[in-house]
Amino acid sequence: MADFTPLDPHFADRVRENFNRQTMMHTIGAAMTRVEPGLVAIELPFRADLCQQNGFLHGGVVTMIADSACGYAASTLVPADQDVLAVEFKVNLLSPAVGDKLIAVGRVIRAGRTLTVCAAEVTAYTKDVNKVIAIMQGTVIQR
Repeated sequence: MADFTPLDPHFADRVRENFNRQTMMHTIGAAMTRVEPGLVAIELPFRADLCQQNGFLHGGVVTMIADSACGYAASTLVPADQDVLAVEFKVNLLSPAVGDKLIAVGRVIRAGRTLTVCAAEVTAYTKDVNKVIAIMQGTVIQR
């Protein structure tokens, strides 16, 4: 991963505060567990009420945490008076989303002046096995 220098010296506090205002992450029980320049991790405990008919976490929920991890990773590198929005993403759901918890790690691949390309990996954790269950590539726009 490239070394990135944030434009905002208080990027971590700003990103965490922004995440805390995102009501959807509260609704599903997600928490931001790591904030570094160009990298964010979001953790989601397994919850039966977020599952689809086969008992797997719904793909929309998996996508939600991957999208937020990418967006917040990009947000670590923008000026304090700017924000980001997703403009596109592609998700590959590799395996059913089951486990004790999921962790989405978003990383900036290339930070541009307007557009930033990110990638996320979502891993399902159990006491015995950790398995990558989804990957995302996305582009966000600075605004």
